Amino acid sequence: TTVCLWIATGWSPGRPRFERELHSMLRFGGALTLINLIVYVAYNLEKVLLGRFWGAEALGLYGRGYQLINLPTDNINATFWGIAFSGLSRVRNEPNRFRSYFLRGYSLVLALTILITIAAALFARDLIFVVLGPKWKDVVDIFRLLTPTVLVFALINPLAWLLFSLGMMRRSLKIALVLAPVVIAGYAIGLPYGPRGVAIGYSGAMLLLALPITAWSVHGTAVSLWDVLRTASRPVASGIAAAAVAFGFEYVYGPSLTPLPRLIIGSIVLIGTYVGMLLFVMGQKAVYWDLLRGMLRRSMAEESSLVPA
Repeated sequence: TTVCLWIATGWSPGRPRFERELHSMLRFGGALTLINLIVYVAYNLEKVLLGRFWGAEALGLYGRGYQLINLPTDNINATFWGIAFSGLSRVRNEPNRFRSYFLRGYSLVLALTILITIAAALFARDLIFVVLGPKWKDVVDIFRLLTPTVLVFALINPLAWLLFSLGMMRRSLKIALVLAPVVIAGYAIGLPYGPRGVAIGYSGAMLLLALPITAWSVHGTAVSLWDVLRTASRPVASGIAAAAVAFGFEYVYGPSLTPLPRLIIGSIVLIGTYVGMLLFVMGQKAVYWDLLRGMLRRSMAEESSLVPA
């Protein structure tokens, strides 16, 4: 990749010169690396502890449950990260546009992540049966107990867009240094009770941190805590309503169906209710329609720029 980029850009290497601009880049990159390292340890040390004190079987069950439930958040956040960071960085000196861009992107990421996470938790038994097989049935409880953790990830991970695009690396590092010991303490308390105890401790710690981290992240920026809570409330409320309807379907019709049809029909009921609630009851149709039109206009503009005159 490096060689191809080198050829494409026509860059020729020369003697390194440590200029003033380079120092700020190194500070930013060094802080980002340290933050990622701290957060990675905090979010993954429980697997080391489970393997050390409970053995391979417990670690295998927990690791599979964690991997499956966290897959949507990881992929969605990774997909939006580059776009959101670059877009917000361009408007960092325009408070109104910065606030509008961030809240729209935040709303979209939450809407996608909350739906997928609730679906995974609600239909965990059928999902595990269809994807992994009946021998993995012990993963189901761990899968569901980790749902609050993943929902908090969905709420707080996009706040990194805001902090990094504003260059608030010192605050980001402080947040990471507070988050890590609290999370580690949470699942360490649950460690004597095995994988389920670790999952409960992890979720409890993340729920405890969600509001303080959100308030700390947005303090003094163009985005207020009320903005974030109001934006998050719509997909969260829609998800709760959709989960109640889908659970009612499961309770009434689920026993008469086999796992795969139950999973498919239940997912359709959940998605239909969620989308209807979010777009029409919560009044978000115009917001997402504007986002879609903006994306289509940008795509068409890029295509037309590639067509020779």
